[in-house]
Amino acid sequence: MGFFKDMKAQRALAAHKKGNYEEACALYGEAYAEGMDKARFLLPYAVLLLRKGEYEKAREVLKKVEKAPGGITPEQRKEMLTSYAVASWKLGRLEYALDLLREVYRKGPNGSIYGTLGFLLIEKGDLDEALAFNKEAVEYDDEDPVALDNLAQTYYRLGNEKEEARKWFEKAIKCKKNAIDTNYFLALYDKEAGKLDDAREKLETAREGRFSPLNYATIERIDALLGEMNAMTEGEEECNHKP
Repeated sequence: MGFFKDMKAQRALAAHKKGNYEEACALYGEAYAEGMDKARFLLPYAVLLLRKGEYEKAREVLKKVEKAPGGITPEQRKEMLTSYAVASWKLGRLEYALDLLREVYRKGPNGSIYGTLGFLLIEKGDLDEALAFNKEAVEYDDEDPVALDNLAQTYYRLGNEKEEARKWFEKAIKCKKNAIDTNYFLALYDKEAGKLDDAREKLETAREGRFSPLNYATIERIDALLGEMNAMTEGEEECNHKP
């Protein structure tokens, strides 16, 4: 039974690596129901569950990681705590999530922890703390699009410094052309400047992205902004057709 369970989990991992996420999630789920218990399968399964918005299920899966046969590596523990923090935040426990992420950070920062903790500090709303941390993240890697976007969002969302924010959004988009949040915020600048076609193009790019819990821009926010711009265009056309 264990052999077949592991074979199914291996098939799930292979599908996951190929980008066949629905197939992977279904196979992980079947293997999990049959007793899948290896960290190398549980961790990616939890990530897919987080992306699907199944936060309770993700947390249940992550609780099993630490009990994996043979133990887990320090890197796997970091990944487990980071994912568990995201699930906890989405379930309403922001301060607990921040405590977990700070523990991971103290044991050795990396790009993932800078990106996740940096975003959650913005969600917390403390400008000074978020700004200091996200500046540090950019110093750690000044070509990381997530770190650059987090710094830009800190200025935009918490500091109301839109011109300073724009500078960092533009740096971020050069590093990752299809970044969901970066395209969304740059579309806001285009909208304010009356460049509606440019804004729509950025929003369509954002809409085609692969969303995660760490995206400020959601499908709903993007569609709402597209709706606003369509209404603006219709209003202009109406005015132009009036005798």
